Amino acid sequence: MSDLQDLVALIRADTPLIVVETPDEMRVVELFRQSLTRIWRALYRWSITEGLRRLDLDREDPAQAPPDAGTTLAAIRGADQRGVYLLLDFHPYLGYAATRRQLREILQRRGCLPHTIVLVGHRVELPGELEARAARLRLRLPDGNALLRIVREEIAAFQRENQGARVVADDAVVRRIVRNLQGLDAMDARRIVRHLVHDDGVLGPGDLPELTRLKFELLNKSGHLHYEYDTARFADVAGARRLKRWIDLRRRVFTGDGEPPPGLDPPRGILLLGVQGCGKSLLAKAVAGGFGVPLVRLDFGTLYAKYHGETEANLRQALESTERLAPCVLWIDEIEKGLAASGADGDGGVSRRVLGYLLTWMAERKAPVFLVATANQVHELPAELLRKGRFDEIFFVDLPDADTRAHVFELHLRRRQLPAERFDQAALAAATEGFSGAEIEQAIVSAMYAALAGGRTVDTGLLLEEIRATRPLSVVMREQVAELRAWAGSRTVPAD
Repeated sequence: MSDLQDLVALIRADTPLIVVETPDEMRVVELFRQSLTRIWRALYRWSITEGLRRLDLDREDPAQAPPDAGTTLAAIRGADQRGVYLLLDFHPYLGYAATRRQLREILQRRGCLPHTIVLVGHRVELPGELEARAARLRLRLPDGNALLRIVREEIAAFQRENQGARVVADDAVVRRIVRNLQGLDAMDARRIVRHLVHDDGVLGPGDLPELTRLKFELLNKSGHLHYEYDTARFADVAGARRLKRWIDLRRRVFTGDGEPPPGLDPPRGILLLGVQGCGKSLLAKAVAGGFGVPLVRLDFGTLYAKYHGETEANLRQALESTERLAPCVLWIDEIEKGLAASGADGDGGVSRRVLGYLLTWMAERKAPVFLVATANQVHELPAELLRKGRFDEIFFVDLPDADTRAHVFELHLRRRQLPAERFDQAALAAATEGFSGAEIEQAIVSAMYAALAGGRTVDTGLLLEEIRATRPLSVVMREQVAELRAWAGSRTVPAD
């Protein structure tokens, strides 16, 4: 059914109170105008600035009542024909007992005709006695055809405003723009398209990152999500050969570039376990880069609030925003820190409820959101999260072997404008047995500081000095690292 069909059904059913939450008042007014072609009612609009005006005649009548709420409700009760009354931003006045009583009597049809009252606002919270009688009309978001029409309208508007200047629009990019605009209402989608078109008169590949940024800023009102601009390419990650192949095999299906065979579900997510500093965060970024989609990070620490139900509401809002950004990768870093207390009741059961909602979302979401969760302390993770079916696969990111360590040296040396070919990478790899990628990077940084202080050149010898002065985590926390590697040996898939 369409929004218009839903609305007509509510009016025909003599629904006394309809609530529409939207910032786009003009769309609501136009929708009710269209409903008059299906079922006739006198149509009125009220606002505190204009008062009550009739809309279904050839031209709008002048205000038929002063703008105050009480007088308006009295005019509605005294109307001599059935009507639909759109009351814009009326709900704050329901805090007054007399206003609330008047409205209840209209809804009960006491001493008046069976009118339909429509409360329109960005967010409409009702007293309990009114909520029980209200029907909430949730407007559908525009589909692909509607969004394509918006793009064409904005191109035409640009050409009119610029004496017929031609907009260069790549058809493939326009299709991707339309797809990425899904999840936005028509007003926000039009604002973004106008920004892209009027910026330079071109709709090309360079507009896609800007579109994603603008869309994220619109949706992330709560601040619980962080947009990661710097997504890595798999070529920037040493090792992880199995994980790279796993992602590559699923890329076309996840991004919608190819229709999956019947019965094949799209990929949903992975859990990355591993030793600290071995590149789990970099791999999460590389997964987004491998899929070619935006990466957003959920900060569990910002979700928790002191009031009952607020934490769960924050998580719900964050996940809804993520779905509207789809297709994307959602990264939950160190997930055990957000869910570690889920087995206890020390927080009043908040963590348990958060876990329950997260698990339900993981199982039931329809939007193409690929979840990448990373964890260091596997024993702190709840068993419900680890059972088969929650994630497509659990990968273990181990300490790098000699070949991977040599690759890590090459990547970090080149990143710091040091000619990698001048270093004995085999000797460096051999000297860093048990080092993580992060520890190798810090050894290079320390050597650069030492060279700067001593007026020396960074060379293999200086690097070996810094390496010998370093005690890696695999030595400092030998027992814990050995225990984690032993646990993962038979329970996970090696990333490399």
